[in-house]
Amino acid sequence: MPLSAQRVFTLQQIKDSALQNNFAVRSARYGVEAAKQQRKEAFTKYFPSVSGTGLWFNANKGMAQTTMNPSEFIPSSLATSLAASLPAEALAALGNPVSISMMKNGTIGSLMAVQPVFAGGQIINGNKLAKVGEDVSRLQLQLSENEVEKTAEQYFWQLVSLQEKMKTVEAVDTLLRDIYKDVDVAVRAGVAMRNDLLQVQLRQNDIQSQRLKLQNGISIVRLLLSQYCGLRDTSFTISFQTGLSEKVQSSARPKDACYQRDARMFNVQCLQEYQLLQKQVEAANLQKKLAVGQNLPTVAVGAGYNYHNLLENNHSFGMVFATVSVPISDWWGGSHAVKRKKIEHQKAVDQLEDHTQLLMIRMQNAWNGVEESFQQLLLAERSIEQATENLRLNRNYYRAGTSKMSDLLEAQLLYQQSLDKHTDAFADYQNKLLEYKQATGQ
Repeated sequence: MPLSAQRVFTLQQIKDSALQNNFAVRSARYGVEAAKQQRKEAFTKYFPSVSGTGLWFNANKGMAQTTMNPSEFIPSSLATSLAASLPAEALAALGNPVSISMMKNGTIGSLMAVQPVFAGGQIINGNKLAKVGEDVSRLQLQLSENEVEKTAEQYFWQLVSLQEKMKTVEAVDTLLRDIYKDVDVAVRAGVAMRNDLLQVQLRQNDIQSQRLKLQNGISIVRLLLSQYCGLRDTSFTISFQTGLSEKVQSSARPKDACYQRDARMFNVQCLQEYQLLQKQVEAANLQKKLAVGQNLPTVAVGAGYNYHNLLENNHSFGMVFATVSVPISDWWGGSHAVKRKKIEHQKAVDQLEDHTQLLMIRMQNAWNGVEESFQQLLLAERSIEQATENLRLNRNYYRAGTSKMSDLLEAQLLYQQSLDKHTDAFADYQNKLLEYKQATGQ
């Protein structure tokens, strides 16, 4: 593809694309949305619970059946007057049992609203726990974004390193072609041995082998970067600057709230990892309170409206009520649940203290890595200057006939190695700087 058709990405564009398209970040964002909905769900527990019930039935026989003797319900004073006034057939009928059947079919409806008054703090603590869960999901999203940025930048500088090494190979190949021309002229003139020419050709073959390996490496890293960042194709180039100075290194020194320069002490409280541990302690404390609340009485009040026509007559009525529920049989097992939650809370507190120390060590180690990698980069820059001068001198010595071809090729190899070491040192410095920024919450 022509160079003019290739897209050019900077490091910031690569990271932005990774944050926008990477699966891990999208999954973490889904987690934030789910936690937000869970918090809203917990908030609804503050309001009354309203339920409606409707029932229609038709049985093969009445649900309420009984047999009664009318004479048993007639007082003796009334029985005397009835005996005198009623015929004998009617009096005999009063002595026969009568079967009664009711509620063979009917309709029932009710609407109830129940408002919890006291639930042992379960509603309040449940809402607090849901809020902690949302905070945790946001912190996890930030950690996911940090990890994605770190991986994308590592791929970026890996590609930079390979491309810079390819430039070195091209420069060395040009240098060897010039040396080959000089040696070829010297061999034709009889002032150099043909073996010198063969040594140069062997070194050129080695350069061609390195070029093939670098081409394959660049192709693979481009594929990885394209997949990780959601790029549509791999026909892209990257833009970067390899120049470095003391100003760059000094600007990388910590100046944010996570680093107190005067005291040379790191502040871990701004780190997402520390805040996540704090949320873990807070969640364990709330879960302990929930376990206590589950063993306390619950009180609720309510109101309702009811309707039925069970006795072939429409009837409706309203009512208010209050309920008290005491989990008597659950106290035994609940006491052990509370103790278990207390142990888990203490475990979270101890873990916070232990990991705080580890985070401080990580921050200090990250800064040490930045300083060390920067010094290595300065050494690599000086090595390039020395190797360049060494190559120039050996080339002049060979032309003057005071040096062997093996010495010249050794100088060429040292020059190439110094360039590669500088490339690796620069990429390592960028990675160490990234690790430091993330370790200190920048």
